[in-house]
Amino acid sequence: MRRGPTDQAGDDGMSAISEAAATAGNASVAEYRDSFGKAVAKNVLVVAIGLSLNYVNVCLMYTFCKHQIFYLSPRYILFFHLVVNDMIQLSASVALFILSYAVYRIGVGLCCAFILTALVTSENTPLNLACMAAECYVAVCLPLSHARLCTVRRTLLLVGAIWGASLVSTLPDLLFTLATEPARFFSGRIFCLRETAFPSPVLALKRDVTYAAYLVLVWSVLFFLYFRILFTARSANKETKKAKKARRTIVLHGVQVLLCMTMYAVPLVKGALLLAFPKNYSDSLFACYVVVQILPRAISPIIYGVRDKCFRKHLRNYIVCQSGYDSRRRAMNGSHAGRPSRRNLGHP
Repeated sequence: MRRGPTDQAGDDGMSAISEAAATAGNASVAEYRDSFGKAVAKNVLVVAIGLSLNYVNVCLMYTFCKHQIFYLSPRYILFFHLVVNDMIQLSASVALFILSYAVYRIGVGLCCAFILTALVTSENTPLNLACMAAECYVAVCLPLSHARLCTVRRTLLLVGAIWGASLVSTLPDLLFTLATEPARFFSGRIFCLRETAFPSPVLALKRDVTYAAYLVLVWSVLFFLYFRILFTARSANKETKKAKKARRTIVLHGVQVLLCMTMYAVPLVKGALLLAFPKNYSDSLFACYVVVQILPRAISPIIYGVRDKCFRKHLRNYIVCQSGYDSRRRAMNGSHAGRPSRRNLGHP
Protein backbone atom coordinates (compact mmCIF):
# COMPACT_ATOMS: atom_id res chain seq x y z
CA MET A 1 0.00 0.00 0.00
CA ARG A 2 1.17 3.52 -0.72
CA ARG A 3 2.72 5.36 2.18
CA GLY A 4 -0.08 6.57 4.36
CA PRO A 5 0.03 10.35 4.55
CA THR A 6 -3.08 10.66 6.63
CA ASP A 7 -2.93 14.32 6.51
CA GLN A 8 -3.31 17.45 4.47
CA ALA A 9 -4.33 19.34 7.57
CA GLY A 10 -1.29 21.08 8.87
CA ASP A 11 -0.58 24.61 9.87
CA ASP A 12 -1.26 25.83 6.35
CA GLY A 13 -4.56 24.03 6.39
CA MET A 14 -3.27 21.27 4.18
CA SER A 15 -0.91 18.85 5.91
CA ALA A 16 -1.15 16.66 8.94
CA ILE A 17 1.23 13.83 8.23
CA SER A 18 4.49 13.57 10.02
CA GLU A 19 6.73 16.53 10.47
CA ALA A 20 8.54 17.16 7.23
CA ALA A 21 12.23 17.59 7.75
CA ALA A 22 12.85 20.10 5.00
CA THR A 23 16.42 20.68 3.96
CA ALA A 24 17.48 23.21 1.33
CA GLY A 25 15.54 22.06 -1.67
CA ASN A 26 15.30 18.42 -0.67
CA ALA A 27 12.71 17.34 1.89
CA SER A 28 12.36 13.94 3.41
CA VAL A 29 9.02 12.96 4.91
CA ALA A 30 8.59 10.19 7.43
CA GLU A 31 6.25 7.52 6.11
CA TYR A 32 3.40 5.85 7.94
CA ARG A 33 1.67 3.05 6.10
CA ASP A 34 -2.07 2.45 6.03
CA SER A 35 -3.61 -0.83 4.98
CA PHE A 36 -5.51 -0.75 1.70
CA GLY A 37 -8.89 -1.01 3.42
CA LYS A 38 -8.09 1.74 5.90
CA ALA A 39 -6.78 4.06 3.17
CA VAL A 40 -9.93 3.54 1.08
CA ALA A 41 -12.16 4.12 4.12
CA LYS A 42 -10.40 7.37 5.01
CA ASN A 43 -10.59 8.71 1.47
CA VAL A 44 -14.25 7.75 1.06
CA LEU A 45 -15.11 9.40 4.39
CA VAL A 46 -13.25 12.60 3.55
CA VAL A 47 -14.78 12.85 0.08
CA ALA A 48 -18.29 12.14 1.41
CA ILE A 49 -18.01 14.80 4.11
CA GLY A 50 -16.49 17.29 1.69
CA LEU A 51 -19.20 16.78 -0.91
CA SER A 52 -21.94 16.98 1.72
CA LEU A 53 -20.64 20.23 3.17
CA ASN A 54 -20.14 21.76 -0.26
CA TYR A 55 -23.68 20.74 -1.27
CA VAL A 56 -25.07 22.51 1.79
CA ASN A 57 -22.93 25.55 1.03
CA VAL A 58 -24.14 25.61 -2.58
CA CYS A 59 -27.74 25.62 -1.29
CA LEU A 60 -26.87 28.52 1.00
CA MET A 61 -25.24 30.42 -1.88
CA TYR A 62 -28.22 29.79 -4.16
CA THR A 63 -30.62 31.03 -1.47
CA PHE A 64 -28.48 34.15 -1.01
CA CYS A 65 -28.41 34.96 -4.73
CA LYS A 66 -32.15 34.41 -5.25
CA HIS A 67 -33.34 36.93 -2.64
CA GLN A 68 -32.57 40.62 -2.73
CA ILE A 69 -32.94 40.94 1.04
CA PHE A 70 -29.65 39.06 1.45
CA TYR A 71 -27.34 40.63 -1.11
CA LEU A 72 -28.32 44.11 0.04
CA SER A 73 -27.44 43.29 3.66
CA PRO A 74 -23.82 43.67 4.88
CA ARG A 75 -24.32 40.85 7.36
CA TYR A 76 -25.31 38.34 4.71
CA ILE A 77 -22.69 39.57 2.25
CA LEU A 78 -20.01 38.73 4.84
CA PHE A 79 -21.67 35.36 5.40
CA PHE A 80 -21.74 34.67 1.66
CA HIS A 81 -18.04 35.49 1.47
CA LEU A 82 -17.35 33.15 4.39
CA VAL A 83 -19.22 30.30 2.67
CA VAL A 84 -17.37 30.80 -0.63
CA ASN A 85 -14.06 31.01 1.22
CA ASP A 86 -14.83 27.80 3.14
CA MET A 87 -15.74 25.99 -0.09
CA ILE A 88 -12.43 26.94 -1.71
CA GLN A 89 -10.45 25.94 1.35
CA LEU A 90 -12.29 22.65 1.84
CA SER A 91 -12.03 21.71 -1.85
CA ALA A 92 -8.28 22.37 -1.89
CA SER A 93 -7.81 20.39 1.33
CA VAL A 94 -9.80 17.37 0.11
CA ALA A 95 -8.03 17.43 -3.27
CA LEU A 96 -4.61 17.36 -1.62
CA PHE A 97 -5.72 14.63 0.77
CA ILE A 98 -6.66 12.42 -2.18
CA LEU A 99 -3.51 13.33 -4.13
CA SER A 100 -1.36 12.40 -1.14
CA TYR A 101 -2.64 8.82 -1.43
CA ALA A 102 -2.99 8.63 -5.22
CA VAL A 103 0.32 10.07 -6.43
CA TYR A 104 2.12 10.96 -3.16
CA ARG A 105 4.50 13.48 -4.76
CA ILE A 106 3.43 16.31 -7.07
CA GLY A 107 5.24 19.08 -8.93
CA VAL A 108 6.50 21.98 -6.85
CA GLY A 109 4.56 24.53 -8.90
CA LEU A 110 1.25 22.72 -8.40
CA CYS A 111 2.01 22.23 -4.73
CA CYS A 112 2.73 25.94 -4.26
CA ALA A 113 -0.60 26.80 -5.90
CA PHE A 114 -2.47 24.47 -3.52
CA ILE A 115 -0.58 25.69 -0.46
CA LEU A 116 -1.07 29.39 -1.28
CA THR A 117 -4.79 28.80 -1.85
CA ALA A 118 -5.05 27.06 1.51
CA LEU A 119 -3.00 29.71 3.29
CA VAL A 120 -4.98 32.66 1.95
CA THR A 121 -8.40 31.12 2.59
CA SER A 122 -7.36 29.90 6.05
CA GLU A 123 -6.23 33.39 7.05
CA ASN A 124 -9.38 34.91 5.54
CA THR A 125 -11.64 32.98 7.92
CA PRO A 126 -10.74 34.56 11.31
CA LEU A 127 -10.65 38.05 9.76
CA ASN A 128 -14.08 37.52 8.21
CA LEU A 129 -15.48 36.29 11.54
CA ALA A 130 -14.09 39.34 13.34
CA CYS A 131 -15.77 41.61 10.77
CA MET A 132 -19.08 39.77 11.19
CA ALA A 133 -18.85 40.22 14.96
CA ALA A 134 -18.16 43.94 14.49
CA GLU A 135 -21.26 44.30 12.29
CA CYS A 136 -23.27 42.51 14.96
CA TYR A 137 -21.97 44.95 17.58
CA VAL A 138 -22.93 47.99 15.49
CA ALA A 139 -26.42 46.59 14.90
CA VAL A 140 -27.03 46.13 18.64
CA CYS A 141 -25.10 48.97 20.29
CA LEU A 142 -25.27 51.63 17.55
CA PRO A 143 -28.60 50.92 15.81
CA LEU A 144 -29.13 54.51 14.66
CA SER A 145 -25.73 54.52 12.93
CA HIS A 146 -25.93 51.02 11.47
CA ALA A 147 -27.37 52.06 8.10
CA ARG A 148 -24.72 54.77 7.74
CA LEU A 149 -21.73 52.73 8.89
CA CYS A 150 -22.57 49.33 7.41
CA THR A 151 -23.26 49.90 3.73
CA VAL A 152 -22.96 47.42 0.87
CA ARG A 153 -20.11 49.40 -0.67
CA ARG A 154 -18.12 49.47 2.56
CA THR A 155 -18.76 45.78 3.07
CA LEU A 156 -17.39 44.93 -0.38
CA LEU A 157 -14.35 47.10 0.32
CA LEU A 158 -13.92 45.24 3.60
CA VAL A 159 -14.00 41.89 1.78
CA GLY A 160 -11.32 43.20 -0.56
CA ALA A 161 -9.26 44.33 2.42
CA ILE A 162 -9.52 40.85 3.97
CA TRP A 163 -8.12 39.27 0.80
CA GLY A 164 -5.47 41.98 0.57
CA ALA A 165 -4.29 41.36 4.15
CA SER A 166 -4.11 37.61 3.60
CA LEU A 167 -2.24 37.99 0.31
CA VAL A 168 0.26 40.40 1.90
CA SER A 169 0.83 37.82 4.62
CA THR A 170 1.28 34.79 2.33
CA LEU A 171 2.79 35.98 -0.97
CA PRO A 172 6.18 36.79 0.63
CA ASP A 173 6.59 33.04 1.20
CA LEU A 174 6.46 32.43 -2.54
CA LEU A 175 8.63 35.44 -3.41
CA PHE A 176 11.25 34.54 -0.83
CA THR A 177 11.35 30.94 -2.07
CA LEU A 178 11.70 32.09 -5.70
CA ALA A 179 14.62 34.28 -4.69
CA THR A 180 16.49 31.77 -2.54
CA GLU A 181 15.86 28.29 -3.98
CA PRO A 182 17.75 26.98 -7.04
CA ALA A 183 15.90 26.53 -10.33
CA ARG A 184 16.08 22.73 -10.11
CA PHE A 185 13.96 22.85 -6.93
CA PHE A 186 10.93 24.10 -8.90
CA SER A 187 11.24 21.37 -11.53
CA GLY A 188 11.19 18.60 -8.93
CA ARG A 189 8.38 16.69 -7.21
CA ILE A 190 7.68 16.83 -3.47
CA PHE A 191 5.21 15.61 -0.91
CA CYS A 192 3.02 18.68 -0.62
CA LEU A 193 3.42 20.43 2.73
CA ARG A 194 4.02 24.04 3.56
CA GLU A 195 7.40 23.02 4.99
CA THR A 196 8.43 21.31 1.76
CA ALA A 197 7.05 23.92 -0.64
CA PHE A 198 8.57 26.82 1.35
CA PRO A 199 11.48 25.17 3.18
CA SER A 200 13.34 28.20 4.55
CA PRO A 201 13.59 28.37 8.39
CA VAL A 202 13.02 32.13 8.09
CA LEU A 203 9.54 31.47 6.69
CA ALA A 204 8.79 29.08 9.55
CA LEU A 205 9.62 31.88 12.01
CA LYS A 206 7.45 34.30 10.02
CA ARG A 207 4.59 31.77 10.15
CA ASP A 208 4.77 31.55 13.94
CA VAL A 209 4.79 35.33 14.35
CA THR A 210 1.87 35.74 11.92
CA TYR A 211 -0.19 33.08 13.67
CA ALA A 212 0.41 34.66 17.07
CA ALA A 213 -0.59 38.10 15.74
CA TYR A 214 -3.79 36.73 14.19
CA LEU A 215 -4.67 34.90 17.40
CA VAL A 216 -4.21 37.98 19.60
CA LEU A 217 -5.95 40.36 17.19
CA VAL A 218 -9.05 38.28 16.50
CA TRP A 219 -9.62 37.15 20.06
CA SER A 220 -9.13 40.70 21.38
CA VAL A 221 -11.78 41.94 18.96
CA LEU A 222 -14.23 39.18 19.91
CA PHE A 223 -13.78 39.68 23.65
CA PHE A 224 -14.12 43.46 23.34
CA LEU A 225 -17.30 43.24 21.26
CA TYR A 226 -18.87 40.57 23.47
CA PHE A 227 -18.47 42.59 26.67
CA ARG A 228 -19.47 45.85 24.98
CA ILE A 229 -22.79 44.26 23.99
CA LEU A 230 -23.20 42.85 27.51
CA PHE A 231 -22.47 46.18 29.24
CA THR A 232 -24.65 48.13 26.83
CA ALA A 233 -27.60 45.86 27.58
CA ARG A 234 -27.03 46.09 31.34
CA SER A 235 -26.72 49.86 31.28
CA ALA A 236 -30.19 49.98 29.75
CA ASN A 237 -31.43 47.86 32.72
CA LYS A 238 -32.65 45.18 30.36
CA GLU A 239 -31.20 42.76 27.85
CA THR A 240 -33.26 42.67 24.71
CA LYS A 241 -33.82 39.53 22.69
CA LYS A 242 -31.68 41.05 19.94
CA ALA A 243 -28.78 41.64 22.35
CA LYS A 244 -28.97 38.08 23.70
CA LYS A 245 -28.92 36.67 20.19
CA ALA A 246 -25.98 38.91 19.26
CA ARG A 247 -23.98 37.69 22.27
CA ARG A 248 -24.74 34.06 21.47
CA THR A 249 -23.71 34.65 17.85
CA ILE A 250 -20.39 36.16 18.94
CA VAL A 251 -19.81 33.18 21.24
CA LEU A 252 -20.37 30.85 18.26
CA HIS A 253 -17.98 32.98 16.21
CA GLY A 254 -15.47 32.55 19.04
CA VAL A 255 -15.88 28.77 18.97
CA GLN A 256 -15.42 28.81 15.20
CA VAL A 257 -12.33 30.98 15.48
CA LEU A 258 -10.97 28.68 18.19
CA LEU A 259 -11.37 25.68 15.89
CA CYS A 260 -9.79 27.58 13.00
CA MET A 261 -6.93 28.69 15.23
CA THR A 262 -6.15 25.08 16.17
CA MET A 263 -4.30 24.86 12.86
CA TYR A 264 -1.77 27.30 14.34
CA ALA A 265 -0.92 24.75 17.02
CA VAL A 266 -0.76 21.77 14.65
CA PRO A 267 3.08 21.51 14.69
CA LEU A 268 2.99 21.13 18.49
CA VAL A 269 0.00 18.79 18.35
CA LYS A 270 1.73 16.56 15.80
CA GLY A 271 4.76 16.20 18.03
CA ALA A 272 2.56 15.35 21.01
CA LEU A 273 0.60 12.79 18.99
CA LEU A 274 3.80 11.10 17.86
CA LEU A 275 4.93 10.72 21.48
CA ALA A 276 1.52 9.61 22.75
CA PHE A 277 0.45 7.29 19.92
CA PRO A 278 3.55 6.15 18.02
CA LYS A 279 1.84 2.98 16.76
CA ASN A 280 -1.35 4.78 15.65
CA TYR A 281 0.21 8.02 14.46
CA SER A 282 -1.46 7.91 11.05
CA ASP A 283 -4.91 7.49 12.62
CA SER A 284 -4.21 10.30 15.10
CA LEU A 285 -3.25 12.61 12.25
CA PHE A 286 -6.45 11.74 10.40
CA ALA A 287 -8.49 12.71 13.46
CA CYS A 288 -6.47 15.92 13.65
CA TYR A 289 -7.28 16.63 10.00
CA VAL A 290 -11.02 16.18 10.57
CA VAL A 291 -11.04 18.43 13.64
CA VAL A 292 -8.85 21.17 12.17
CA GLN A 293 -10.04 21.25 8.56
CA ILE A 294 -13.57 19.86 8.33
CA LEU A 295 -15.28 20.65 11.62
CA PRO A 296 -14.85 24.47 11.41
CA ARG A 297 -16.38 24.42 7.88
CA ALA A 298 -19.51 22.76 9.27
CA ILE A 299 -20.27 25.56 11.76
CA SER A 300 -21.07 28.33 9.25
CA PRO A 301 -24.17 26.53 7.86
CA ILE A 302 -25.36 25.97 11.44
CA ILE A 303 -25.00 29.61 12.48
CA TYR A 304 -26.79 31.12 9.48
CA GLY A 305 -28.49 28.20 7.77
CA VAL A 306 -30.23 26.99 10.93
CA ARG A 307 -30.08 29.69 13.64
CA ASP A 308 -30.90 32.71 11.49
CA LYS A 309 -34.70 32.87 11.22
CA CYS A 310 -34.83 34.83 7.95
CA PHE A 311 -32.28 32.69 6.16
CA ARG A 312 -33.78 29.49 7.54
CA LYS A 313 -37.20 30.39 6.16
CA HIS A 314 -35.96 31.03 2.62
CA LEU A 315 -33.63 28.03 2.69
CA ARG A 316 -36.45 25.74 3.85
CA ASN A 317 -38.74 27.08 1.13
CA TYR A 318 -36.07 26.37 -1.49
CA ILE A 319 -35.44 22.83 -0.22
CA VAL A 320 -39.18 22.06 0.06
CA CYS A 321 -39.93 23.46 -3.40
CA GLN A 322 -36.99 21.59 -4.91
CA SER A 323 -37.99 18.28 -3.31
CA GLY A 324 -41.62 18.83 -4.34
CA TYR A 325 -40.56 19.54 -7.90
CA ASP A 326 -38.47 16.37 -8.00
CA SER A 327 -41.37 14.31 -6.61
CA ARG A 328 -43.79 15.65 -9.22
CA ARG A 329 -41.23 15.02 -11.95
CA ARG A 330 -40.75 11.40 -10.86
CA ALA A 331 -44.50 10.91 -10.67
CA MET A 332 -44.98 12.30 -14.19
CA ASN A 333 -42.19 10.11 -15.53
CA GLY A 334 -43.75 7.07 -13.88
CA SER A 335 -47.19 7.78 -15.33
CA HIS A 336 -45.74 8.30 -18.79
CA ALA A 337 -43.72 5.10 -18.52
CA GLY A 338 -46.85 3.04 -17.90
CA ARG A 339 -48.84 4.65 -20.71
CA PRO A 340 -48.52 3.40 -24.33
CA SER A 341 -47.28 5.84 -26.90
CA ARG A 342 -50.00 7.37 -29.08
CA ARG A 343 -48.24 6.68 -32.30
CA ASN A 344 -48.27 2.92 -31.54
CA LEU A 345 -51.96 2.69 -30.62
CA GLY A 346 -53.77 0.19 -32.87
CA HIS A 347 -50.54 -1.22 -34.27
CA PRO A 348 -48.98 -4.55 -33.36
